[in-house]
Amino acid sequence: MRLIGLDPGLRLTGWGVIEVDGNRLRHVAHGVVRVDPSGVLADRLRALYDGVAAIVADQRPAEAAVEETFVNVNPGSTLKLGQARGVVMLAPARAGLPVFEYAANLIKKSVTGAGHADKRQIAMMVGRLLPGSDAEGDAADALAVAICHAHHRATQRRIEAAL
Repeated sequence: MRLIGLDPGLRLTGWGVIEVDGNRLRHVAHGVVRVDPSGVLADRLRALYDGVAAIVADQRPAEAAVEETFVNVNPGSTLKLGQARGVVMLAPARAGLPVFEYAANLIKKSVTGAGHADKRQIAMMVGRLLPGSDAEGDAADALAVAICHAHHRATQRRIEAAL
């Protein structure tokens, strides 16, 4: 099964695609959707939607996972990030994909074993879990979202099978 992980941002949105076969994970692709920060908000959101929608169409994942928004000290920044996150969730939903959400601490704990890991630790563990991946920054974070979803999908299936 092909999964896409998305790490929303208004300027940079990371994306990462993995293949899951049982408990085996394989890196497929990763990257970043870059949006010009100088445009008006509506144009930036449209560019973000178009970028994510193009990646979803090109990569054809079966499911999408998105990192939940955390609240910043600045309420204006939090609101704008929430709008970007909504657009990022909309793109795979419009393509007919189920979209799952995961808290940042759960993603970090699922990949590194620590809920407060930094970006370097996440990128290092993503590289170990997905040999051949050289993702860094937002793309590594997006792959971590996909890995988290792969782990929690399998757990959910085992719980349902036991019932």
